[in-house]
Amino acid sequence: MEETVTVEKLTRAIKNSIDKNDKNMEMEEEQAYMLARHVLNFFGYSDRIIDNILEPDRDAFYMLEDAGLLTTEREETTLYDGREWRIHYWLFRRDKIFEMMDSGPAAAAEEAVDESAIYEELPDDAWRRSE
Repeated sequence: MEETVTVEKLTRAIKNSIDKNDKNMEMEEEQAYMLARHVLNFFGYSDRIIDNILEPDRDAFYMLEDAGLLTTEREETTLYDGREWRIHYWLFRRDKIFEMMDSGPAAAAEEAVDESAIYEELPDDAWRRSE
């Protein structure tokens, strides 16, 4: 069974992905929360929604697509009169959402270990030349 994308999980993923993708911009927790609620109101319990319902709200979806949290797909069908009809959808990228939840500033700080610190731990005689 797939893990559910909750408001809290999406909030963390949005905040972490925006902060990571744009070093000059940091999203406030409350802004990320409001955006997560807004987006989840469209998706409900589904992972896919039709693009037509987004008329005034498409910018937020493009921003989350740039952050890698959403993606699009399209479906083509032939109408009874022979014309082709395209239907565009927005989809959650669950893998990326759950990845970004755990890759925030705290996780990045853990990874940013100073590798030169190992030399500080060496005793002074380690630097002497042996003959």
